[in-house]
Amino acid sequence: EGLGVTRVEGRIADVRMAEHGAVAGVTLADGRTLDADFFLDCSGFRGLLIEQALKAGYEDWSHWLPCDRAVAVPCESSGPPTPFTRSTAREAGWQWRIPLQHRIGNGYVHCSRFISEEDATATLMANLDGRALADPRMLRFKTGRRMASWVKNVVAIGLASGFLEPLESTSIHMIQSAIARLMTLFPDRRFDPAVTAEYNRQTRIEAEQIRDFIILHYHATARMDSPLWNHVRTMEPPESLRQKIDLFRSSGRFFREGDELFSETSWAAVLTGQNVIPERFDPMAATHDPQMMAAKMTRMRDVIGRAVADMPSHADYIARHCRAPHVAFAA
Repeated sequence: EGLGVTRVEGRIADVRMAEHGAVAGVTLADGRTLDADFFLDCSGFRGLLIEQALKAGYEDWSHWLPCDRAVAVPCESSGPPTPFTRSTAREAGWQWRIPLQHRIGNGYVHCSRFISEEDATATLMANLDGRALADPRMLRFKTGRRMASWVKNVVAIGLASGFLEPLESTSIHMIQSAIARLMTLFPDRRFDPAVTAEYNRQTRIEAEQIRDFIILHYHATARMDSPLWNHVRTMEPPESLRQKIDLFRSSGRFFREGDELFSETSWAAVLTGQNVIPERFDPMAATHDPQMMAAKMTRMRDVIGRAVADMPSHADYIARHCRAPHVAFAA
């Protein structure tokens, strides 16, 4: 607003279309009308402009990522905060535990085909570290993406563009990357189809790469104890993911494509952590002297150990450098 932007708040009651199929303007619930050349749809899952008005279509990925519910609740902290988020596999999904300074965030992401909302809530409430600070809240979603995030003069950002379940917490990153992509390809009033197509191409590639990494967590499992895990273990993954798994299993190689979000080490950590172990290794590794490599690893371990010994604990560091004021949680 300090740069001359006019802020108008209101609820959209109607979308007015132009003759050539673009959005001409919106009418608010109080009767005000707003006309514009270019619109960003940030209306969440509803997709008021991109879907309800422009019918972009939705590519459903729930056959690969079947979890479609998340029940969330905060609870009291039960000790010093851990310096990491913990994700724990459950019978019909997985539970997150996010330590904050004055509470712990918890949630159970699950598939409604394999567990009821009541049972999922009971499972979450039985696995909290402390007293619940609010009533559980149920969230519903469908994993996938818009067939096109940019249609005519509308660009969908955030949940309006699609949703990948929160296993890798990628939503904020994808919002930021969409903004950066839009600034790079910002249109003039002609809205050249070539510019729109390139934006949609880059958006699709990013979403599919992140999708594959999340699917890997499920598909590489060895669990055989419940319907959900049997389904994701035996399903046919996307061909793009199948190629990565086959290459790594056969030779230990992995190649990151372009600006792909997750690094080779991230992929290797999930693959080996799920017991996808290479059958062979890169022959160039045999050119290194094993004793020299062992000595180098020992030195690295010693340096890391000494550095850690001199560091404050996670709780002490927060208290010293970034303590947050205590605010009562509003249930």
